[in-house]
Amino acid sequence: MAIYHLSIKIISRGKGGRSGVAAAAYRAAEKIKNEYDGMIHDYTRKGGVVHTEILLPDNAPAEYSDRAVLWNAVEKIEKAKNSQLAREIEIALPIELTREQSISLVRDYTKQHFVSAGMCADICIHDKNDGNPHAHIMLTMRPFNEDKSWDDKQKKEYILNKDGEKQYDKKTKFYKCKSVPTTDWNEQTKAEEWREGWTKYCNDYLERNNHAERIDHRSYERQGIDQIPTIHLGVAASQMEKRGIRTERGDINREIEVNNRNLRQLKARIVKLQSWLKEETANAEPPTLADYIQDILYRRAQEGKSQHSQTLYNLKDAANMLNFLTANKIMDMARLDKVFGDMIGKQQDIREKLKPIDRRIKIIDEHIKQSGNYKGYRTQKAQYEKLYAQYETLNKATGIGAGRKAQKALVTANEYYETHREEITMYEKAEQYLKGVLQTHFDPKKLPPVKKWQAERDKLITERGKLNQRYAELKDEVKQAEQMRKSVYSIMRQEQREQQPRRAHDIDR
Repeated sequence: MAIYHLSIKIISRGKGGRSGVAAAAYRAAEKIKNEYDGMIHDYTRKGGVVHTEILLPDNAPAEYSDRAVLWNAVEKIEKAKNSQLAREIEIALPIELTREQSISLVRDYTKQHFVSAGMCADICIHDKNDGNPHAHIMLTMRPFNEDKSWDDKQKKEYILNKDGEKQYDKKTKFYKCKSVPTTDWNEQTKAEEWREGWTKYCNDYLERNNHAERIDHRSYERQGIDQIPTIHLGVAASQMEKRGIRTERGDINREIEVNNRNLRQLKARIVKLQSWLKEETANAEPPTLADYIQDILYRRAQEGKSQHSQTLYNLKDAANMLNFLTANKIMDMARLDKVFGDMIGKQQDIREKLKPIDRRIKIIDEHIKQSGNYKGYRTQKAQYEKLYAQYETLNKATGIGAGRKAQKALVTANEYYETHREEITMYEKAEQYLKGVLQTHFDPKKLPPVKKWQAERDKLITERGKLNQRYAELKDEVKQAEQMRKSVYSIMRQEQREQQPRRAHDIDR
């Protein structure tokens, strides 16, 4: 079924010397030479690329419709060693749509939200027929001037005093100024706008092509859906699950799905019971239930009518109802309503306690996952840094053949990076993640406190198990309360039907 996924990433030269040309070549499965560093990126053997195209705004040079020309132009205009080269939007495509419909969907969405704003868009659609069709949209980050030349990403603006005059800084010996972006593409609100826009375009295409499925970019909490979100499996776990191999993350998702199913069933039952209570109490004051049912029991015992043995709720059922009312000290409908309300409250309390536990377990799982990547791939990261350091050393050297040796060292470093791109990227992501988590406690010489996180996770799993057990017990109690309420309803209805001919007989007499 259609799923929502949209991620936004920045391709930056400062992150391990990444290249916009290399990224474009990889996503399009093409061979492109990077004129910035002379490297040739050949990914023509890569499979699964089913469509590529470049969309240009009106004020972009026509020659930028060539992928190699476009991204080499980006590399050329960006001078800084940490320049941001491109923004990438990765989106999951609905499997309900045909290939042509998916291409049209991505094209329309890209034109509306990016090209119309002045960005060049490089679209690559991947589909390996594994149920995961998706699109990569690489976007330029610098606007164009009217003469079709590149404009600045930001411009300096002098900071004026209250009299409208420039302020001179004696320390820096320059006038005070600030950087002002020339576009709004980096504003935080844009991410939400692009996510919402993809939802609308995607749902519109699904509706137009007669598909009932819909996606939503909002979280369950924002949608008002009382449901626990599942955790992301990741590539490795997803492949293992497809091969029938159970994984820990897969087991967590299966347990969450069971909890969500229980929540839905409970909610439906509660709504049904509340509607019945409202109907019962709307027309009359609450009767004294215990006394009323005792009278029924006494009268039927005295009358000894055999026909009552075949009624929907016989004397045994009535006795069970009386036991329930007595055990819970229920003497009227108001008390019955309170007992039921307390049961609902307990269920809701457990549900509220489960939510932060599941969220914390999800966070700890991510801690442990990133710690594994940090530990597992730091060898590749260290080797790449070593090779790049050798290049920098040679690049500073002088003498015969120094430049050639430096270039060879750079090629070796870049080839190693391309070979181990995934591992190095995962390490860098893990390092950045752990710095954010541990902050001042982060020590690159030490491994993260995985044992501590695992111990906390085990404790939370135990606590969650106890809550789920209590949840199951309350579920049985609610089910019993539901049955008892139905019994009250049936007994009272049956008594009313029997009273009608009795009163008619008294009138005839």
